[in-house]
Amino acid sequence: MRVREITALLETVAPLHLQESYDNAGLIVGNPEQEVTGILFCLDSTEAVVAEAIQKGCNLVVAHHPIIFRGLKRLNGGHYVERAVIQALRHDIALYAIHTNLDNVLQQGVNAKLAEHIGLSGLQILAPRPDNPNTGAGAIGELPYPMGESDFLQHLKDTLGVPVLRHTARLHRPIHRVALCGGSGSFLLPHAVARGAHAFVSADFKYHEFFDADGHLLVVDVGHYESEQFTLELLRDIVQKTFPTFALHLTEVRTNPVFYF
Repeated sequence: MRVREITALLETVAPLHLQESYDNAGLIVGNPEQEVTGILFCLDSTEAVVAEAIQKGCNLVVAHHPIIFRGLKRLNGGHYVERAVIQALRHDIALYAIHTNLDNVLQQGVNAKLAEHIGLSGLQILAPRPDNPNTGAGAIGELPYPMGESDFLQHLKDTLGVPVLRHTARLHRPIHRVALCGGSGSFLLPHAVARGAHAFVSADFKYHEFFDADGHLLVVDVGHYESEQFTLELLRDIVQKTFPTFALHLTEVRTNPVFYF
C-alpha cells in the first residue's frame, strides 16, 4: 500500500479543496509513491511523534495540524518545526495533515466526533458555506435532556477529561441546545447566538471575546487540544474500515503544549 492510497482515502471524507485559504493540509513531507509500513495518528507531528513513528516502524504520520503552517526559509534545526521535518526526511517518514478540510465536513468530521463524546444528537452544521451548505464550520445539536449549567459544566469536564474550564457567567437557564467547534471557534459565536444555542463549546477565546456572549448563552472554553483530542480515533477509524489488518497506531505522546497547575 502506498502513501497516496491512504491520503486518497482520507480525502474521500475531507477533500483538500475544502481547506481554508490560510491552511496547509495535504502531504507535507514524503513521497506519495512510498510503500507504507505503518501509520501513526496524532494531532501534532512534533519531534517526539516522529521519534515514536521510528520506534514503532511507522513511515507515515497522519496529523490534524500541519507541522509546516507558515513557510520555512531554512532547514538548520534551529526551530522545532525544522527539527521535526529534518528527522522525518532523514528516516523517510511521510508527514500528512488533514486540518480545516476535516473541520469543514460534518459526517466523520472533527465536530461530529466531539459531539458524539458530549452526547449531542440531531447534528447540523453551525455555519454552512454559501456555495455548499453541506459543508461548513462548527456544529449544533441537542443533549438528550436539558441540564443545569453546573451539571453541564461537570459533564464536559467528565466526558472530555479536562482539569479546568473557562466560561462566561452562568445565566441560570437550562442547557439543551449546544453549539460547538473543535479548535479555535470564537469566530462562530454570532452563529451560535443566531441559531438559538444555550451554550457554545469551543477553545481559544480571548478575554474580550467572552464579553461578546452578552448574556445570550453560556460560552465554555475547554481548551484547543482537549476539543480535538478524539480526532485521532476518528482518523484511525476511517482507515481501519478499508484496511482492517494494517498496522495503525494512536500516538502515546501528549502533544498538548498547555499544562495546568
